[in-house]
Amino acid sequence: MKRYPPIAEHGMVGDLQTAALVSSEGVVDWFAAPRFDSPSLFAALLDHDRGGYYRLGVDHPQATAKQLYYPDSATLVTRFSTPDGLGEVIDWMTPLAGVPATDRHTLYRVVRVMRGTVTFTVECRPRFDYARATHKLNLNGDDAVFEAPDTTAHLQSYRIPIELDGQDVRGEVTLRTGETAGLALTVCEPGGAAPARFSDTAEVAERAWADIEFWQSWLRNSTYRGRWPGMVHRSAITLKLLTYEPSGAPVAAATMGLPEEIGGERNWDYRYTWVRDGSLSVRALLDLGFVDEGMAFAKWMAARLRDGLKRGGEPLQIMYRVDGDPELDEFVLEHFEGYQGSAPVRVGNAAADQLQLDIYGEAMFAFAEASRFGRGPAQAGWNAIRQTVDWLATAWDRPDEGIWETRGGREDFTYSRVMSWVAFDRAISMATEFRRPGDIAGWTAARDTVLEQILAKGWSEKEQALVQHYRTDHIMDASLLLVPMVGLLVPTDPAWQSTLDAIDRHLVSDSLVYRYDPELSPDGLEGGEGTFSLCSYLYVDALAQAGRLREARYAFDKMQTYANHVGLFAEEIGQHGEQLGNFPQAFTHLALIMAALTLDKALDAANAGRVSNT
Repeated sequence: MKRYPPIAEHGMVGDLQTAALVSSEGVVDWFAAPRFDSPSLFAALLDHDRGGYYRLGVDHPQATAKQLYYPDSATLVTRFSTPDGLGEVIDWMTPLAGVPATDRHTLYRVVRVMRGTVTFTVECRPRFDYARATHKLNLNGDDAVFEAPDTTAHLQSYRIPIELDGQDVRGEVTLRTGETAGLALTVCEPGGAAPARFSDTAEVAERAWADIEFWQSWLRNSTYRGRWPGMVHRSAITLKLLTYEPSGAPVAAATMGLPEEIGGERNWDYRYTWVRDGSLSVRALLDLGFVDEGMAFAKWMAARLRDGLKRGGEPLQIMYRVDGDPELDEFVLEHFEGYQGSAPVRVGNAAADQLQLDIYGEAMFAFAEASRFGRGPAQAGWNAIRQTVDWLATAWDRPDEGIWETRGGREDFTYSRVMSWVAFDRAISMATEFRRPGDIAGWTAARDTVLEQILAKGWSEKEQALVQHYRTDHIMDASLLLVPMVGLLVPTDPAWQSTLDAIDRHLVSDSLVYRYDPELSPDGLEGGEGTFSLCSYLYVDALAQAGRLREARYAFDKMQTYANHVGLFAEEIGQHGEQLGNFPQAFTHLALIMAALTLDKALDAANAGRVSNT
């Protein structure tokens, strides 16, 4: 068992309320329950010695492992090959579609042998509440009960003998061709009763096939018919897995504390819902035909607006818990050493209190995207939109912390102004299309004023480009790659073409894109970071829209080489091609979908043009 496997050496399983990471050695080294943002049960990924883990693997010194997803599903298969045989571990959780928030979540693990004989070893070593709580263990035959103050976990074994190992359990089983065994780990409220046992492993297999069918049936709703169905559909499943079903709110990633630089301090908790990430997820999922998911987030977003208007002050904050709770106090787990020694390990996120004015544009963008399907906002929702846009008309012209949540002071960020323009533009469009009351004249004046200011103060004659903020004439920012997508400038506008050239000069390295240059634009943090995978896909999208199809196609295909073995991406790519940051990251996967759709459309148009000219 590796002390710290590479971040990318994992697959993810989940039940639409929480998720677990499973390494290619069969180790669950991250799992928090009952929600994505709950305290961890297994967190060896953040501290190998203290965090806790759940291993079901093969100890043979010549064993090799391969990992894949069962086709079009979220069921993860880890295959072990030894000189004596070939076997596999199958991991999954039952999707809780349409199920209200619950404290009860089950991770299933089944082993089977395809050829010869294979010996599997199991170790279950939970460390509750980020390894801050002790637990008691009661072992009764094939059932183990771990009891902590706030959580109970039931481990039920099927044909795998388990025994006490202190306050943990371990076991071993040798299987032959065609034989199966399994485990079910159920996490529930303190003192919660054990779930009903399956009668045998055949009944467990029936459960597995039913859950596979759920995902395959869901994916049949996809309207995607483009060139990259495997990549796009894996990204769609990943976005679905990262969405909290009871509220419709997606989290930014399944994990917390994974570093943007090994040994660095940029180790954030991403298990919350960002307005901007969720809004772009709406666009990606709606474009694939997943209307229910897009509408669920729009409804959640409208509720946040209404709550914010009742409280007074800023109507929105940049992120929330999945149930809409705005409290995300940040603290450090001092007893965790961090992934490969990357401390501090933070829980919560202090950036929730930052002023980031772009979120109003992203919220209106989400509402407008949902309205493309003929479902205008309900009256209560429109009233909240109208009040928010009226408020923004008097509040947009302020310095803020910007999209990247820098901790180096407020600036007049160009991207924040771009998204203020989007807020007014989309509100005008919705009011007109759905005949809703609103100060269209006032919003139009505000929209035009924002645009004039952007072109006057956010434009650098030196670089012939839009720049990061108004006080600079040379610092680029990859967030501006969204400018043509939101319609502020058309892709063929010379001002945009030269901005794209400037971004290429300053932020692009072998088609991978940095968010900004911390040396030129100090962000209040030590160290650096890798290229930002969201931005790399936005770059592909922008190239395709600008008609630079050869560059776009090559950049897109190269980016796929950085995906992990099961098609997942973390937040960033390091200097040596390694994945960095929290994993898997929704931002990256939604941008992959958008880039694929844009590039497909552009390539189809180019091909049609060549045919028509022959």
